Amino acid sequence: MSATLRVLNGIERAGNKLPHPFWLFIFLSAFLMALSWLLATLNVSAVNPADNKTVVAQNLLSAEGVAVMLGDAIDNFATFPALGTVLAVMLGVAVADKSGLLAAVLRRGISRVPARWVTFALAFTGMISHAAADSAYIVLIPLGGLAFYAVGRNPIIGVIVAYVSVAAGFDASPVVTPTDVILGGITTEAAHTIDPSVTVTPLANYFFSLASSFVLAAIITLVTETLLTKRAKSMPIDDDADVGDLGDLKLSDVERRGLRWSGISLLVIVALVALAIVPSGSPLRDENGDLDFGPLLGAIALLIGVAFCVVGIVYGRIVGTIKTSSDVPEFMAHGMKEMAPVIVLFFAISQFLAYFKWTNIGTIVAIKGADLLKAAGITGPVVFIGILLIVTIINLLITSGSAQWALVGPVFVPMLMLLDIPAETTQALYRIADSCTNALSPMSPYFVLVLGFVQRYRKSAGIGTLMALVLPLCLVMLVTWTLMFLAWWALGIPLGPGVPVR
Repeated sequence: MSATLRVLNGIERAGNKLPHPFWLFIFLSAFLMALSWLLATLNVSAVNPADNKTVVAQNLLSAEGVAVMLGDAIDNFATFPALGTVLAVMLGVAVADKSGLLAAVLRRGISRVPARWVTFALAFTGMISHAAADSAYIVLIPLGGLAFYAVGRNPIIGVIVAYVSVAAGFDASPVVTPTDVILGGITTEAAHTIDPSVTVTPLANYFFSLASSFVLAAIITLVTETLLTKRAKSMPIDDDADVGDLGDLKLSDVERRGLRWSGISLLVIVALVALAIVPSGSPLRDENGDLDFGPLLGAIALLIGVAFCVVGIVYGRIVGTIKTSSDVPEFMAHGMKEMAPVIVLFFAISQFLAYFKWTNIGTIVAIKGADLLKAAGITGPVVFIGILLIVTIINLLITSGSAQWALVGPVFVPMLMLLDIPAETTQALYRIADSCTNALSPMSPYFVLVLGFVQRYRKSAGIGTLMALVLPLCLVMLVTWTLMFLAWWALGIPLGPGVPVR
């Protein structure tokens, strides 16, 4: 444990020297300019096996390159795939969040649960909470402590279970989340360097994410009940610990009624969409009557946003958090305010990705990398594990999932596509690496937050206490989730609706 803490302290010191992700992509863009000049001067090129055309490195510092950087900056930002889709989803999520629906769903998920099921219920509720994005940390972690204390168990373990389920399982959920939208947009952009016809939707990894949420909740439960509960015996809570108000965990009659009617409204929406796509001549299908390339594909993000909005309105009207129609756009505006940091980051990311694509450097690296792997006879699981390890280490330093995927996706996605591995498969692999070490990263602001909650129950707890509880969960989740992915790939199970794994 002391060695682990020294490593993590080193990671923290190194990570603290990194600039904000916005400036990181600005500096990377500047580095890309110099690199593009060098590669263009050396006439670096590669033959794209997808169309047998020669791809040549282009110089951003040339007259044409400068014209592209200046003239296309606004279009790069406005047409960034993740921007419009994530904003459409977040308009609806904001209504569901501000109306109190998401918090009520999380509370309902862990209330009135028998003591023997409280760990699994809390862990699986954490998987559902990913629909609330980072708000899940604020809501679920204190509720986790209350849930365990309510059934006579150590609340410190409840805090840890809630934290790990939200952080280390961040890219697994039984519902579609804003992360699905962001990853799909970036993956689509990266895949276009090889095949412009590829579109990665928010549902691209849904089957894998759904199954992962159950598996990870079960793993968290198993490790907690077999290991952490034993450790909890050596760390009782303080006599004067602030255990909170157990009433915060219980739902009122009106809240339960609101949840019931919001659930009914969601079923109605799903039924209406299902009925709309049943006819072979449905306008949601393409000219051949298929759904794969019809308007429904491009409308998924909008439908998700509308669903969140409708159920949020229904819940808010019943419980009284939405009193007038003007409350709804105000909630949406508040949601956009919270999205402001992401929008700012998207501007820098969109420019970097546009430059990367125009210079052809990403395509050349992908082609050379794929050729090297083919020549060495390295394919499938070995490639997957190599990429997984690289991204897992990066994830300790760069805690923003979208920033990290924007950095590595433009290389890994086309490289694996040239090895006949679909973009959706590479994205599913990334989900594992982007999640499991989140709970270990001292760069995460929620690392300090959860330590504060632990210290509410035991003042003497420190980083070592937190690491001793979190580390076993994260390592077992990483190994199990990786094995699950490899089995999924080997069996050829679809990752999402109409999406093959191989």
